[in-house]
Amino acid sequence: MAAGRPTSYKKSFVEQAYKLCKLGATDVELADFFKVSERTLNTWKNKHAEFLQSIKAGKEIHDSEMIEGALKARAMGYTHDDVHISSYQGDVIETPIKKHYPPDVKAIEMWLTNRNPNRWKKVVNNEHSGGLKIKIVRES
Repeated sequence: MAAGRPTSYKKSFVEQAYKLCKLGATDVELADFFKVSERTLNTWKNKHAEFLQSIKAGKEIHDSEMIEGALKARAMGYTHDDVHISSYQGDVIETPIKKHYPPDVKAIEMWLTNRNPNRWKKVVNNEHSGGLKIKIVRES
């Protein structure tokens, strides 16, 4: 007979976890959503393979679609519509503007090193030339 309180895990959590992770939820946020501790969430992942797989699949989609897309946009530079809000003589003025973000060198570097590591990874070759002298000192 198992000790402890009965689990609150339900099969419907598989789809819910997938959808939440696809939107970017972390394990802490999942635990909060299901009203359990992160430790309980980890227990569910260990006991229910389909639950673990749904979390992994959702996070994979989020990372590949959202994060990689954002990194690519940052590497290439982008422009988006925005609104500048100001005040003149007590009146609030909303002016439509376009904001431009130029290409980001670090994002380019990250994109290239991950996209084609054989060509772009940083290689450090340390070569030693010369002799090596060792002096042994003995205390009397």
